[in-house]
Amino acid sequence: MTFSLDRQLKADTLPIAELASCELLLMNDSRWPWLILVPRIENAVELHELFTDQRQDIDFDVANSAAALKAVSGCEKINIASLGNAVRQLHIHVVARSDGDPNWPGPVWGFEERLPYTNDLETGIIQNMQNMLELGTS
Repeated sequence: MTFSLDRQLKADTLPIAELASCELLLMNDSRWPWLILVPRIENAVELHELFTDQRQDIDFDVANSAAALKAVSGCEKINIASLGNAVRQLHIHVVARSDGDPNWPGPVWGFEERLPYTNDLETGIIQNMQNMLELGTS
């Protein structure tokens, strides 16, 4: 078997880069700088079911992406979560939050209608994330 990205994740996100262990995606909702990291492990659903070295590799990618997102966005707080209720494929949300953003301090999930990125905003955040993570273009 080979890794494939869940259909819903593919529809809801924009690709940023391939990291060491995860696909790095941008949630296509410009209300919050919101990353999704999807470990490239076929049929992975639960983080606790993975091998220790797999979890460590994922944690490294999540921590680096969160630090880059904080630097790029200038946010006050980074939220990291792995829910998997709507999409079973293991994925980790990394969301930049600041006092006064939409629905602060409530959750981002299910809050009003998504506001997709425009090309300029999308390109800017993707390039800034790639630069912060010292990646080439995807």
